[in-house]
Amino acid sequence: MPTLRYSPASPYARKIRLAAAVVGLEDRIAITPADTADPNDSLRKQNPLGKIPTLLLDDGQSLYDSRVIAEYLDAMAGGGRLFPADPARRFAALRLQALGDGICDAALLIRIETFSRPEALRWPEAVALQQGKIDRALEALEAAPPAGDIDIGHLAVACALGYLDLRFDGAWRNVCPKLAAWLTSLEAKVPAFGATKA
Repeated sequence: MPTLRYSPASPYARKIRLAAAVVGLEDRIAITPADTADPNDSLRKQNPLGKIPTLLLDDGQSLYDSRVIAEYLDAMAGGGRLFPADPARRFAALRLQALGDGICDAALLIRIETFSRPEALRWPEAVALQQGKIDRALEALEAAPPAGDIDIGHLAVACALGYLDLRFDGAWRNVCPKLAAWLTSLEAKVPAFGATKA
């Protein structure tokens, strides 16, 4: 049985847990916590980057990066569910995934800058740069919330919004009511969304 190395707070690991649930593989993947800061955690041998999520396969190989793992799970389940076969739908899903992952990337950099660095070393301009990315992405999503069948783009955006809820008190909800309503509807369709909440 493949094993997912993860952390409950990671939006990328959550995306993979949701992907597994959506394609019906939730019961065919074990999950094991990983500590990316611990040099003794076996994660660094399983993934040279020492990052999560990492999926350990039965043959001893490992896959890493949520985008790669999601494609693997989709193929394992028969294909075409998370990554539509139709080129127009596929690239729309991939673009939406890039937007969701980009929000997460920016939010994680803000978190590092504001919570991990000593106060004297923090750089407000770096925070403002990343916040601008998040704000523009949210504005685009509020103008056109995800639609249609659930695909990898929907999951990436949902996990990004969940991470903003977790780390930034859901302030985005005050300016994105349509997007908040979309997320509520997605949560109702994908029960694992609530089950994977950190």
